[in-house]
Amino acid sequence: MKLDRIDIKILHQLQKNGRITNVELAELVNLSPSPCLMRVKKLQVEGYIEGYTAQINVSKLGQTLTVFTEVTLKNHRQVDFARFLAAVKKIEQMLECHLVSGGYDYMLKFVTSGIGEYQEIMEKLTDMDIGIDKYFSYVVLKSPIVRAHMPLTTLFPM
Repeated sequence: MKLDRIDIKILHQLQKNGRITNVELAELVNLSPSPCLMRVKKLQVEGYIEGYTAQINVSKLGQTLTVFTEVTLKNHRQVDFARFLAAVKKIEQMLECHLVSGGYDYMLKFVTSGIGEYQEIMEKLTDMDIGIDKYFSYVVLKSPIVRAHMPLTTLFPM
Protein backbone atom coordinates (compact mmCIF):
# COMPACT_ATOMS: atom_id res chain seq x y z
CA MET A 1 0.00 0.00 0.00
CA LYS A 2 1.39 3.38 -0.99
CA LEU A 3 0.44 6.19 1.37
CA ASP A 4 -0.71 9.57 0.16
CA ARG A 5 -0.89 12.98 1.80
CA ILE A 6 -4.25 12.26 3.43
CA ASP A 7 -3.05 8.94 4.90
CA ILE A 8 -0.08 10.74 6.47
CA LYS A 9 -2.43 13.40 7.89
CA ILE A 10 -4.67 10.68 9.35
CA LEU A 11 -1.69 8.96 11.02
CA HIS A 12 -0.42 12.32 12.28
CA GLN A 13 -3.77 13.18 13.89
CA LEU A 14 -4.31 9.69 15.35
CA GLN A 15 -0.92 9.62 17.05
CA LYS A 16 -1.72 12.98 18.64
CA ASN A 17 -5.17 11.83 19.78
CA GLY A 18 -6.08 8.17 19.43
CA ARG A 19 -9.51 8.83 20.94
CA ILE A 20 -10.57 11.34 18.30
CA THR A 21 -13.93 10.56 16.75
CA ASN A 22 -14.09 9.63 13.11
CA VAL A 23 -16.17 12.74 12.40
CA GLU A 24 -13.55 15.01 14.02
CA LEU A 25 -10.72 13.18 12.23
CA ALA A 26 -12.49 13.43 8.88
CA GLU A 27 -12.91 17.17 9.35
CA LEU A 28 -9.22 17.64 10.22
CA VAL A 29 -8.04 15.76 7.11
CA ASN A 30 -10.72 17.24 4.79
CA LEU A 31 -12.62 14.04 4.08
CA SER A 32 -16.19 12.97 4.66
CA PRO A 33 -16.59 10.49 7.54
CA SER A 34 -17.18 7.32 5.51
CA PRO A 35 -14.03 7.50 3.33
CA CYS A 36 -12.03 8.56 6.38
CA LEU A 37 -13.16 5.49 8.33
CA MET A 38 -12.35 3.25 5.36
CA ARG A 39 -8.83 4.69 5.23
CA VAL A 40 -8.29 4.21 8.98
CA LYS A 41 -9.41 0.59 8.74
CA LYS A 42 -7.09 0.01 5.77
CA LEU A 43 -4.18 1.59 7.68
CA GLN A 44 -4.90 -0.80 10.56
CA VAL A 45 -5.12 -3.87 8.31
CA GLU A 46 -1.87 -2.92 6.52
CA GLY A 47 -0.07 -2.58 9.87
CA TYR A 48 0.57 1.17 9.81
CA ILE A 49 -1.50 1.50 12.98
CA GLU A 50 -0.33 -1.07 15.51
CA GLY A 51 -2.67 -0.14 18.34
CA TYR A 52 -3.99 2.54 20.64
CA THR A 53 -2.70 3.25 24.14
CA ALA A 54 -3.23 5.66 27.01
CA GLN A 55 -0.39 7.99 27.95
CA ILE A 56 -0.01 7.72 31.71
CA ASN A 57 1.34 10.55 33.84
CA VAL A 58 3.61 8.30 35.90
CA SER A 59 4.72 11.16 38.18
CA LYS A 60 1.14 11.26 39.54
CA LEU A 61 1.55 7.63 40.65
CA GLY A 62 4.80 8.12 42.53
CA GLN A 63 8.56 8.49 42.22
CA THR A 64 10.38 6.79 39.37
CA LEU A 65 13.91 6.75 38.04
CA THR A 66 14.73 6.91 34.34
CA VAL A 67 18.15 5.64 33.28
CA PHE A 68 19.75 5.45 29.86
CA THR A 69 22.34 2.69 29.67
CA GLU A 70 25.08 2.21 27.09
CA VAL A 71 25.97 -1.46 26.70
CA THR A 72 29.02 -2.88 24.93
CA LEU A 73 29.13 -6.60 24.14
CA LYS A 74 32.28 -8.72 24.40
CA ASN A 75 31.73 -10.34 21.00
CA HIS A 76 29.86 -9.22 17.92
CA ARG A 77 28.59 -12.40 16.34
CA GLN A 78 24.93 -12.73 15.47
CA VAL A 79 24.47 -15.29 18.26
CA ASP A 80 25.85 -12.78 20.81
CA PHE A 81 23.37 -10.09 19.77
CA ALA A 82 20.51 -12.61 19.82
CA ARG A 83 21.41 -13.88 23.31
CA PHE A 84 21.59 -10.32 24.68
CA LEU A 85 18.28 -9.31 23.11
CA ALA A 86 16.51 -12.44 24.35
CA ALA A 87 17.56 -11.59 27.92
CA VAL A 88 16.73 -7.87 27.94
CA LYS A 89 13.43 -8.40 26.15
CA LYS A 90 12.13 -10.09 29.33
CA ILE A 91 12.83 -7.02 31.51
CA GLU A 92 9.60 -5.08 31.86
CA GLN A 93 11.38 -1.99 33.21
CA MET A 94 13.33 -1.69 29.95
CA LEU A 95 11.20 0.48 27.69
CA GLU A 96 13.53 0.93 24.74
CA CYS A 97 16.47 -0.92 23.22
CA HIS A 98 18.39 0.53 20.29
CA LEU A 99 21.30 -1.02 18.38
CA VAL A 100 23.52 1.98 17.66
CA SER A 101 26.69 2.89 15.84
CA GLY A 102 29.62 4.44 17.65
CA GLY A 103 31.55 3.50 20.75
CA TYR A 104 29.05 1.02 22.17
CA ASP A 105 26.49 -1.46 20.87
CA TYR A 106 23.13 -0.77 22.54
CA MET A 107 21.34 2.15 24.16
CA LEU A 108 18.67 1.02 26.64
CA LYS A 109 16.07 3.08 28.46
CA PHE A 110 14.91 1.87 31.86
CA VAL A 111 12.20 3.23 34.13
CA THR A 112 12.39 1.80 37.65
CA SER A 113 11.09 2.58 41.11
CA GLY A 114 14.55 3.76 42.14
CA ILE A 115 18.28 3.28 41.95
CA GLY A 116 18.11 0.05 43.96
CA GLU A 117 15.82 -1.65 41.48
CA TYR A 118 17.95 -0.46 38.55
CA GLN A 119 21.09 -1.79 40.25
CA GLU A 120 19.43 -5.18 40.83
CA ILE A 121 18.48 -5.41 37.15
CA MET A 122 22.00 -4.59 35.98
CA GLU A 123 23.59 -7.02 38.48
CA LYS A 124 21.26 -9.75 37.28
CA LEU A 125 22.13 -9.03 33.64
CA THR A 126 25.86 -9.11 34.28
CA ASP A 127 25.54 -12.32 36.35
CA MET A 128 23.62 -14.02 33.52
CA ASP A 129 26.73 -14.04 31.35
CA ILE A 130 24.89 -12.83 28.24
CA GLY A 131 27.97 -11.22 26.73
CA ILE A 132 28.05 -7.78 28.37
CA ASP A 133 31.58 -6.39 28.35
CA LYS A 134 30.77 -3.07 30.03
CA TYR A 135 27.94 -0.65 30.58
CA PHE A 136 27.55 3.01 31.51
CA SER A 137 24.50 4.45 33.21
CA TYR A 138 23.06 7.93 32.77
CA VAL A 139 20.45 8.88 35.37
CA VAL A 140 17.87 11.35 34.09
CA LEU A 141 17.51 14.34 36.38
CA LYS A 142 14.74 16.09 34.47
CA SER A 143 12.97 15.63 31.12
CA PRO A 144 11.91 19.10 29.99
CA ILE A 145 10.83 17.86 26.55
CA VAL A 146 9.32 14.45 25.83
CA ARG A 147 7.22 14.03 22.73
CA ALA A 148 4.93 11.08 22.31
CA HIS A 149 4.38 11.58 18.60
CA MET A 150 6.59 11.77 15.54
CA PRO A 151 6.49 14.73 13.14
CA LEU A 152 5.02 12.62 10.33
CA THR A 153 3.94 15.54 8.15
CA THR A 154 7.52 16.86 8.29
CA LEU A 155 9.24 13.49 7.87
CA PHE A 156 7.02 12.46 4.97
CA PRO A 157 5.82 15.63 3.20
CA MET A 158 3.56 14.95 0.28
